[in-house]
Amino acid sequence: MSRPLSVQLYSVRDQLTADRGGTLRRLADLGYGAVEPYDVLADPKGLRKSLDELGLSVSGAHVVQLLGPEPGPALDAVAVLGCDLAIVPAGIPPEDFTTYEGLARTADRLNGLVGAADQRGLRVGYHNHWWEIEPRFEDRDGPHAVEVLAGLLDPAVFLEVDTYWAAVGGADVPALLRRLGGRVRALHLKDGPGTKEDPNVAVGGGIMPVPEILAAAPDAWRVVEFDSCAGGPDTLFDELAASRAYLTSLAAA
Repeated sequence: MSRPLSVQLYSVRDQLTADRGGTLRRLADLGYGAVEPYDVLADPKGLRKSLDELGLSVSGAHVVQLLGPEPGPALDAVAVLGCDLAIVPAGIPPEDFTTYEGLARTADRLNGLVGAADQRGLRVGYHNHWWEIEPRFEDRDGPHAVEVLAGLLDPAVFLEVDTYWAAVGGADVPALLRRLGGRVRALHLKDGPGTKEDPNVAVGGGIMPVPEILAAAPDAWRVVEFDSCAGGPDTLFDELAASRAYLTSLAAA
């Protein structure tokens, strides 16, 4: 696909705190063409300036504040960054994904953001963890909670599927992506042993069926993420470089 490969900046959160400009430059030097910020209210204008200077685009933004009493400032910050995808990454109780009533409440909260986002030329999305995957409805082979949620969402609300957490939650990830179809606008690509506690490894170095995942959602943004990484900062950047090299080799194949 023609979009640049993105990286979720939460992966380098400690490095950003110590040296934002240097960290962003290092990501650009690794060959990443886009980023996905997670703290958009801190300094959106300054971040946009730094990204523009490095030729980095913004694939989307994680904005937990969208679920607060006034989402307007958060949406404004996303617009300043120059992207159109504002993603809710957390803030909904996990137990709300275990009942139809809870899923209906969740859908109402997300659908309620559509109007304000549309006024700013943005779309609202939701990013999953394992707890939106583990509950299944109707029977043990029935739809995952996130699939039931998708059926309740306004068509304007998209999903960013964290493929690793989906696998940890018990999903056949390529099959899940095919069922969700065009609802999926972005993928979090990470890898590892498939457990909740262990660190991530470079994409392509763990259990994830990455080629099949990419084929199941060919038009979605690809966003590399590390929740954690064994070793120090240099190891993390080495793993980010290896992830990009692997994904680039798949694209060229």
